Amino acid sequence: MQSVYIPDTSVFLDGSLKEAIVRGNIRGRILIHTEIIRKFENEARAGSALGWLGIRELNYIVDSINKLGLEETRIEYISTLPKSIPKPDQHTVDEIVRELARELGAILVTSDEVTLEISRAMGIETLFLGQRKDRLEIERFFDNETMSVHLKEGSIPYAKKGRPGNWNLVPLGNEPLSREYLEKIVRELIAASLKADSKTRIEIKRENSLIIQHGEYRIVIALPPVSDGIEITAVKPLIKKRLEEYSLHPKVLNRLTKQAEGILIAGPPGAGKTTFAQALAEYYMSLGKVVKTVESPRDMILPNEITQLSKTYASSEEIHDLLLLTRPDFTIFDEMRDTADFQLYIDLRLAGVGMVGVVHATSPIDAIQRFIGRTELGMLPSIIDTVLFMKDGEVQKVYSLELTVKVPEGMSEEDLARPVVLVKDFINDVVEYEIYVFGEEIFVTPIGKSRKLERTVSDRRLINRIVRVLKKYVPPEEITIVRGDDGSIIIQVPDAYIGVAISKGLPKLENLRRKFNVQLKIKPKE
Repeated sequence: MQSVYIPDTSVFLDGSLKEAIVRGNIRGRILIHTEIIRKFENEARAGSALGWLGIRELNYIVDSINKLGLEETRIEYISTLPKSIPKPDQHTVDEIVRELARELGAILVTSDEVTLEISRAMGIETLFLGQRKDRLEIERFFDNETMSVHLKEGSIPYAKKGRPGNWNLVPLGNEPLSREYLEKIVRELIAASLKADSKTRIEIKRENSLIIQHGEYRIVIALPPVSDGIEITAVKPLIKKRLEEYSLHPKVLNRLTKQAEGILIAGPPGAGKTTFAQALAEYYMSLGKVVKTVESPRDMILPNEITQLSKTYASSEEIHDLLLLTRPDFTIFDEMRDTADFQLYIDLRLAGVGMVGVVHATSPIDAIQRFIGRTELGMLPSIIDTVLFMKDGEVQKVYSLELTVKVPEGMSEEDLARPVVLVKDFINDVVEYEIYVFGEEIFVTPIGKSRKLERTVSDRRLINRIVRVLKKYVPPEEITIVRGDDGSIIIQVPDAYIGVAISKGLPKLENLRRKFNVQLKIKPKE
C-alpha cells in the first residue's frame, strides 16, 4: 500500500520537501491542499516574497519528479476540508492541513518544530524534515576581517573587508551567482527561523523583502519586482567594545554617568553608532540601571538582562505603554527614522524615561535639526541634552543644549530678545550654534559665520531675508554676504550653485532690492 503524505507550508518555504523527494525519503502519494496554493497565490499577488518562493518551489517539485521519472511518486491536489473545520477562513492553512492528515490517517510532512510537537500530542504520524546546521551557507562568506557581504543575482559576490573608515570592496569569486543558489540561501535562512530555539528570526517581512537576524548577522533580502534580481546583503559587527575603551573625555563620561538623560548618538552609516549604543547599554546595566532597547530589526548583541523590544511586532502605542508601565531607567532607541519614531522618543523623554536615540546624520547639528518641527523649539533642551557624533568608530564631537532668553547673535535691537537654544561644544563650553524663531522661520545660525556677516553687512534683517530666499537653491551655510566697494551687497556662493542662484534666486531678490534700496549681486566664492 502506498504511503500518503500531506505537506504543510513550511516544507515549501525552506525547500525540504523537494530535497526529501530527490533523496528518496518520500515515495508515494503527495496530497497538496489547494488552500496552500491559494495562500501562496494571494501573497504573491500582493507582492509577498514568501508567496513567490512557495509558488516557485511547487514548480521545482513537479519538475524534479518529472526529470527523475518517479512513477511511484505523484502529486495530487486536494480541496477536501476536515470535518472539524467547517469555516476555513477562521483557521490557518497549516491547521487545515494538520486536521486533514489526522482524519485521513496520512503522514503530515513539516519542518516546523511547533507543528511537530502539536502533531505528536494529537497522535498524528509526522515526517519531520527540519535540519540543524552548525553553519549556514551565508556564514561561509565571512572571515575575521569581513564587515559585510553583498550577493546579487547575475553578479560575482563582493565583501567589504577592513574596519569602519578603512575598508576595501573585495571580490569573493569569479563566477556570477545564479538565482537558484541565492534562493537556496534564502530558504535555508527561513528554515532556520522555524526552529523552536533558533537564533534566527525573521524581523521584518514586507511585500518583496525580508530582514532576518541570524545571531549577530543582519541579513537584508530584496526580491523582484522591487529589485531587478535577488539581492542579499549580510552585515556582521566586527568590533564589540566597552565604554571605557572609547577614550572619552572625563567630562563626557561624567555627564553620561550622572546627568545626561536625553542622548542622541549621530553619525553617517557605518560610523559605529550601534556599537557605541551597545557599549552604553552595557555600561548603564553595570551601574545597576534597568535598560531596554527598541529596535527594528533587533540586531544588538546584548546580555539577557537587557530586554530588546521589536518595533516591527508592536505599534508605537504598544511600545509606549510597555515602557511607561515598566519604567526602565534608560531606553536605547536604535535607528530612529520617521516621525512616529521621533514622536515616541519625545513622549517617553518628557515622561521621564532616560532615552538614547540613534540617528543618521552627516553632522551633529543635523541630528538636532531632525527634531525641529516635530516639537516646540523651547522644549528641545528638555528632550535632548547631549549629542554624541560618531565617525570612524570614535566619538568626535559632543554637544550640549541650553535654553536662554537673549538677543540672537548678529542682532542689536534689545526689543528683538527672544528664547534662544544654545548649542555648545560640551568640552570647551563654547557656543557654536543658536536656534531661534524669527518671523515665521526657525533659524539655525552658526555663531562664527553670523559674526562675520555682521561685520560686513550691518542690516541683519537684509541678511536673513536673502538667506531665506536663496536657501531653496543654496545651503545656507555656503552663503557669504559682503559689501562691495561701490556699496552694493555681494552674495557669494560656491561655483556648483552659481547657475541656479542667478537664474532662479536673483529674480526673487528683486523685492528686497527695492525695499532696502540696495544693489544685489551674486558672484562665485573666491
